[in-house]
Parts: sequence; structure tokens; C-alpha cells
Amino acid sequence: MEKQDRPEQSKRRYSRRTLIRLGQALMKERWRMLLALICTVGSNLFALIGPRLTGYAIEAIEGGRGQVDFARVGYYASWMAIFYVVSALMAYGLQVLMITISRRVVFTMRQELFEKLLTLPVGFFDVHQTGDIISRISYDIDTVNASLSNDLIQLLTTVITVAGALAMMVAISPQLVLVFAFTVPLSFFLTKYITGKTRPLFRERSAKLGKLNGFVEEMITGQKTLKVYSRESYTIGRCDEKNEEAAEAFYRAEYYGSIVGPCVNFVNNLSLSLTGVFGALLYLAGRMTIGDISSFVLYSRKFSGPINEAANILSELQSSLAAAERVFGLMDELPESADRADAVTLSQVQGSVELSHVEFGYQEGQTVIHDLSLTAEPGKLIAIVGHTGAGKTTLINLLMRFYDPNRGCVSVEGTDARDATRKSLRASYAMVLQDTWLFSGTIYENLAYGSRSAGRREVEQAARAAYIHSFIMRLPKGYDTVLTDEGANISKGQKQLLTIARAMLLDAPMLILDEATSNVDTRTEVRIQKAMRNLMKDKTCFVIAHRLSTIQNADWILVVDGGEVVEQGTHQELMEKQGYYRQMYEAQYE
Repeated sequence: MEKQDRPEQSKRRYSRRTLIRLGQALMKERWRMLLALICTVGSNLFALIGPRLTGYAIEAIEGGRGQVDFARVGYYASWMAIFYVVSALMAYGLQVLMITISRRVVFTMRQELFEKLLTLPVGFFDVHQTGDIISRISYDIDTVNASLSNDLIQLLTTVITVAGALAMMVAISPQLVLVFAFTVPLSFFLTKYITGKTRPLFRERSAKLGKLNGFVEEMITGQKTLKVYSRESYTIGRCDEKNEEAAEAFYRAEYYGSIVGPCVNFVNNLSLSLTGVFGALLYLAGRMTIGDISSFVLYSRKFSGPINEAANILSELQSSLAAAERVFGLMDELPESADRADAVTLSQVQGSVELSHVEFGYQEGQTVIHDLSLTAEPGKLIAIVGHTGAGKTTLINLLMRFYDPNRGCVSVEGTDARDATRKSLRASYAMVLQDTWLFSGTIYENLAYGSRSAGRREVEQAARAAYIHSFIMRLPKGYDTVLTDEGANISKGQKQLLTIARAMLLDAPMLILDEATSNVDTRTEVRIQKAMRNLMKDKTCFVIAHRLSTIQNADWILVVDGGEVVEQGTHQELMEKQGYYRQMYEAQYE
């Protein structure tokens, strides 16, 4: 049996994979990265010439007698000014390039992440908070953006500056460089130890912030319910707990991350002190000049300064890595299973649907539907009734193939749904849910959302059939009225009517209504049912309803209980059986 990896090893490998993937994303901008590298090298090399010229200028003091060769000093000072100006210009170009690169990389990353979300199965959104997903696509990607545009420049600068400064110090005095043989390893191992301890803290911080965002989004969505039940104080308490957890995680990550800078700074100051002591000894021994010592000290600051800065941004890099891990973790989620290689495209669907011995459960060992069989003939209105939790909505999920059955099969026109492409299968249905969804846009755009060929006339006809046209015309801009925040500026019933009108415009042979008229009054509901039957002749309709009075005219009624069809027939036939359906009906209208 292979030995399992320790969590620390797994996390280190995961961080390496994250760095590799970020590198691959940057390589898509390889030409800009190459230009940025040239600017980095040039800017730092020109800046590294300055300290050597400073030493030459100091040595212009002849014999230490206070006599200064101003011509030589001016000569070296002029070249220093030129080199520093060129270095500054190249550094500015580097900043512009890195901002451009990070913007393009983050744009692509956010685009790919959103596209990935559209490929994920419905089950993913059933178990993940919306706020946490939004946190990943906004906050986490913004954190990566800040790291790419700022921290990456610092790292590139550090590498070039440290290497260049070390080369110049070796050229001036190889003996004095031995000071860093002690301080650099000390700084390296100290930094590695501290960052190893802080990396999990930054990962925890991102997770806690995601949970806090999810909670806030959930509570804002449920404001009305919250106020109705007077749960403000309780909700504030829960928010305080989650806020405290997020703040504490943030504090721990920043606190321990901030230790790196002072520790490395202490080591760098130690190296400067040792440089001064041993430099003085070498001067007294005649092995170095004052100019050499001055240049060496300046180069030592350029050598240790970037290391100190790199240590200071390590905490930010840890935060960015944690954010990138969450982003890539979402990208790595398994998408909806691909269509089979030989999947057929459903065409000329008449509306024949059959479920044969279907068994299904959302979790292993917990079956929701047991051995369910039913047949829906083309053009018929099939009503599905039953108590809450009986499996009605699950049945709809199987029809739309949001989930596949564990056993048995769902067939459309005699073709197993798994043998058909999802796109053609779902295009065969129009669906109206109890939870209405409208996007920010005009009423016309919302109604014509699913039907690209629908014109103004067809849209108005559907609106009249759904008894919403007169309401729309009373609005200031009619069909051009803009709906905001998922239709918050209209009532729930009006939103329901708009979604029904939208479904009417779809040229689909089958229709699913999941409690679609729950937010309208009974009289309007009856009128809508009649209008829909007239508009959707020869279309198979699946209606989930709690109010049994609305489905009395259904062609066939399925009574579902415990995941099984316990009764089926017309309303009159089921009432005459005096079974489960009649008990439900009499209990509802007692």
C-alpha cells in the first residue's frame, strides 16, 4: 500500500500547480512579457551602474587632501543622471506593460470562469452558495490582478537587482562578499519557515470571506421574510459571528505574514553592520579604497533591499495564491457530462415522453424516486400532484436531464434521453418555474429572450394571452420599460405572468409548468390555462400543481407519493376511485 501524502506536501504541490497555471496564463502574452523582461533588465542594469560611478566620483578627491577634481566629478555625475533617467523611463514602460498584461490575463480568466459556470451541472449550484461563487469571480480574481500588476514587477526587479548587485560586489571585493554567505541563507530559511506557516492562513482567509459573502447575499435576498419573522437581531448576531470569523482569519494571516518583513530587515541590517566592520579592516590593510567601500555599501543596500521588499510582498503573494487556488478550483469542477459520441439530435418531436422503471436519488443510498413509470402522449396535458417531497420537481429535473436516473430511462419519441444531445432535448421543452427569473433589460427583451425570431407582434400576442398586455401598456414606456434587479419594480404575480408569456413564444413541442401560476389569483389562473391550451395545441404539457382545482381538466393526472405513481387517471376517474387523490382533494377543499 502506498504511503499517503501529508497535507503539507499536498498543499505545496497544489501551490506549485497554481504557479504553473498562472505562468501558463501569462505565456499567452509572451511577446509583451518578453518586452517587459527587456525593460526590467535594462532598467535595473542602468540603475546598477550608478553606485560604481559614485565610487569613482568619491575617488576624485586626490590623496585625501580635500582637493577635488570637479571635472571628473561632473563627468561621472552626468553619466549617473543619464543612466538614472533611462532607468526611470524603462521602469515606467515596465509598469504600463505589466498593468496591460495583468488586465488581459484577468479578463481572460474571468471570462473562462464564467463560461465554466455555464457548463457546470445544476447539482453544483444546489450545494454551493451563490455568494461564494460571486466572491471567487470578483474578489479572488481582483486579488490575482493586483498581484500580477504589482508583485510580479517586484519579483522581476528583485531577481535582476540582486544578481547584478552581487556581481558588482564580487568584482569590487570577493572577500567582503563572504559576509552574505552567512546572512543570505539565514534570511532564506527564516522566510521559508514563516511563509510555510502563513500559507494555510491566507487560504483560510479567502474561504471565510467567501462564506461571509454567501451569508450576506442570502440575507439580502430574504429581507422580506427576515422582517416578517422579526429576525433582525438574530440575523445580526449570525452576521457578527461570520464577520468575526472572517476578521479573525484576516488578522491572523496579515499578522503572521507581516512578521516576514521585520525579520528579513533585521538580517539585512546585520549584514550592513558586518560589511562596515570588515570593510574598515580591509581598508586599513590597504585592500580597498574609500570609493570601493562606498560603492560596495551602496551595492549591498541594492542587494539586501530587494530581498527585504520581496519578503514584504510574500504575504500578498500568499493571499494571491490562495485566491488563485479558489479560482482554479472552480475551473477544475467537473462539467456536465458530455453528450455521447453517437448522440442524436432530436428533430420533429411530437411530444411523446415515457419514463420506464426510473429510480433516482440525489445522494448515494437516499432514493427519491422508486420504480417510476409513466407515458405522456403527444398533445396531452399531464398533471403531476402530490405532497411536498413526493418527487414532483425531481421528475421535472429528470425530464430536462438536469440529472440522469440511476436506473431505468427517460425516453422522448422512443429515444433514450441519454442518447440525444442535451441542446436538442432541452430545446424541445419550454419551462416556467415557480421561482421567476427576469434579467435587467426591457420587458420586450425579457419576453423575447428564448425566441430570437419573435417580433413585436408575436410578443404582444403572447402578452395578451397571458393577461399582462394591459398592465404593460399602463407603464410609462410600455414594452420598453426597463426591469431592474430581477424585476424588483413589479409585483411577483406580474413577474409570473411575464415568464408565462415568455414560454408561450417558444416554438417547443412540450411545456413544463412547475407551480407556474402560484402567484396569480384563481380567476386569472383559469383564464391563463384556457389561453395556454388554445395557443399550445398539439403540445405535451407537464403541470405540477398544488391547487387541484386548476388541473381538473387535465387529460391525465399522475398522483406521486414516495417517489412512485400511486394513482393515475382523469379527475373524474380518480375521484370515483376514492383513493389517495380524493383524500387530497377533499382535504384541500374541506
